[in-house]
Amino acid sequence: MPPRDRKSTPRLGFRVAMANLVTAAAALLMASALLIAFQLVSLRASLLEDLRVKARIVGDNLAAAVMFGDRGAAAETLGSLQASPSIVAAAVFDPEGRTVATYSHRGDEPLVVPGPEFAAQDHRFTWHTLDLVQPVEHGGKVIGMVRVRASQDGLYSRLFAYAGTTVLIAAGALAVAFLLVSRMRRAVLRAEARLDYLAYIDPVTNLPNRHAFNERLAYALERADRLGERVALLLLDLDNFKIVNDTLGHHRGDALLAAATHRLSEGLRRGDGLCRIGGDEFAFVMEGPGACDEAELVARKTLAALAAPFSVDGHDIYITASVGIACYPNDAADLQTLTRNADTAMYAAKDRGKNAYVRFHSDMDQRARRRLTVETQLRKALERDEFVVHYQPVYDYRNTRIVGVEALVRWQHPEQGLIPPGDFIAVAEDSGLIVPVGRRVLALACRQARAWQTAGFGPLYVSVNLSARQLQENDFARETIAVLLEAGLSPRLLELEITESVLMENTQAQTLLDELQAAGVRLAIDDFGTGYSSMSYLKRLPIDKLKIDRSFVRDIPADRDDTAITTAIIAMAHGLGLSVVAEGVETRDQAEFLRVHGCDLMQGYFFSHPLPAGELGELLLRHASPLAPVA
Repeated sequence: MPPRDRKSTPRLGFRVAMANLVTAAAALLMASALLIAFQLVSLRASLLEDLRVKARIVGDNLAAAVMFGDRGAAAETLGSLQASPSIVAAAVFDPEGRTVATYSHRGDEPLVVPGPEFAAQDHRFTWHTLDLVQPVEHGGKVIGMVRVRASQDGLYSRLFAYAGTTVLIAAGALAVAFLLVSRMRRAVLRAEARLDYLAYIDPVTNLPNRHAFNERLAYALERADRLGERVALLLLDLDNFKIVNDTLGHHRGDALLAAATHRLSEGLRRGDGLCRIGGDEFAFVMEGPGACDEAELVARKTLAALAAPFSVDGHDIYITASVGIACYPNDAADLQTLTRNADTAMYAAKDRGKNAYVRFHSDMDQRARRRLTVETQLRKALERDEFVVHYQPVYDYRNTRIVGVEALVRWQHPEQGLIPPGDFIAVAEDSGLIVPVGRRVLALACRQARAWQTAGFGPLYVSVNLSARQLQENDFARETIAVLLEAGLSPRLLELEITESVLMENTQAQTLLDELQAAGVRLAIDDFGTGYSSMSYLKRLPIDKLKIDRSFVRDIPADRDDTAITTAIIAMAHGLGLSVVAEGVETRDQAEFLRVHGCDLMQGYFFSHPLPAGELGELLLRHASPLAPVA
């Protein structure tokens, strides 16, 4: 993806800011012009009123002089107008229009008798002067008139001063507005830069995020089409990263991600793009004619780069990764398909045991489609109640008695018949459907155990497998207790089986398990010995029983290693006060070996296959009760 044009946004923002300022300047200019025009009108009205008052006073003082034709008195009265600097000329006329006296402040030509231009009103404005005519009255009769002329120079001086002040104020306001806009624009640019960073950059690793990844990949595919090149997409997921987060805390998890990012970046070619697209998921976008050929080399280098331990706050942490590779246009015709295929290949790498890379091929797509089909059918199976439970007896071989059963789910498909769990449990786990399926199995098993107890078969316990997804349900303990109450089954007759891996991947499960044990439910570790080497959880968690995985039982007593492991597990469990169940017992030699070495309980084909509830009921009937000897 080419660098995003960061300059265009500031230029656009500057133009918008300038447009706003120009608009504000135009508005201020218009407002100033209106204010100046209003001031002109006001000043003229004030000048007219002032001149009218002075003319009235002069007219009153001239009444006697006009009536007796005293020119000297009239001239003297007009001479008093020198005190008003705005009046430049004046004249008084008798009724016949003859001039009685005149006054001129600057030696201008004397005023003549008013003409018809004053017929409509008593004043007349020109650009520079204001002329006013005032009648001279005596006894209610007009005996003459006075014409006064005032200069507007003083008016214009005040108007210019007002206009200058207004313009200065407007310019100052505009300058302040410009400074505020500039400051706001800088703040907006910083905020935009921050938002742009948050929108496109992951803050923990400083890598492009999913949004930026989608843009980069889209551009890479577009350029590949244009230049006839190839694009390789590598999706990388850190294995078991959740355990680090849950065990050491999110701040150390973030530090680990940053350190892993540094190593991953070192193995890239120039121009390759590394993005963080999820919690512990990264993506490589490789472009060029040889991108697809070099993708596997980059994947190998990536796995090698992560092999060495990471030192985080004094902790040495080992992590691995699963990498899926898909190429364009070889494996996909569009972005969505390419991403999906790389994701499919990544999960195939996880299925191979993790710490591996897998390149996508068409068979994977078919499997993915089959997987999607299975998921869709699983949802319908839940709606149609197609899940049934078979039960495998658990034997006390030393006393030849059936003491319990393990509940095993089966899918009674209307077309394909009985489907074993290996064909659908993984899909149910990935899709989250294992939660409602597990809830259904638990309810059926508890009701069946209660039915056997009601039928007189004694206190037969039932064991139910618990998945990782179910452990993540906040209400699981409460729902389990509710199922027991509804079925009328004693909690001590329910045993929940959990694998070591599930326990280690759900480090917050202790509260849930404590709550279940407090209610009386028993807990067992299934497939013991195949998970993590650390066994500190045996002391920390409320465990009642260990189940030895069938892989250790298969070759005993012939295989020395398996016999050593099996006897060690039995001894360790008894030392911790735990009972032991051996799974996968298929021969008498295996059963005798386990009995001799103190194994408490056994199950396997040597005793019985998993049976439907009805057939197991018949088996129990043949022995009168679950505590009766087994034939």
